[in-house]
Amino acid sequence: MSDTEPNITTRPGEAGRSGRSKLIALAATCGLSLLLAPDAQASAQLALDKGCYSCHGNPPKKNAPTFEQLAASYAQYQGQSDAAVRLASKLHEGYVFGGINAHERLTQESALALVRWIIDGAK
Repeated sequence: MSDTEPNITTRPGEAGRSGRSKLIALAATCGLSLLLAPDAQASAQLALDKGCYSCHGNPPKKNAPTFEQLAASYAQYQGQSDAAVRLASKLHEGYVFGGINAHERLTQESALALVRWIIDGAK
C-alpha cells in the first residue's frame, strides 16, 4: 500500500483491492455516502510529484502556461460536469499542444484529478 492510500484492513473478499476501493466498500457496508474527489492539496501534490511545475511553474518553461494562466483559461468550464472528463481525456491522449510526453504518461485518473484542480483554480 502506498503512503497516499488509506490504511484500511483487508476484509474477506477484498484481497487485491486498492485503498480507494476498500474505502468505497467500507462506506457502502456502513451505509455512508462519501465524496471521494481529490482535494486541492492532494492535487497540488500530484502536480508536484508528476513534475508539472517544471514546465508550468513560475517562471514557466519556454511557452508553457503557468498554472495560474491555465486556471484562468479553464475557469469557463466550472459547473460543467462533463468538461473535466473530456479535457482530461484530451490531455492524456496527447491532443493538448501536439502531444507532450509528460501529459501522455499521466494515468487517466491523474489527468482527471489535475484538470479538475485546474478548473477549480489550481490553488
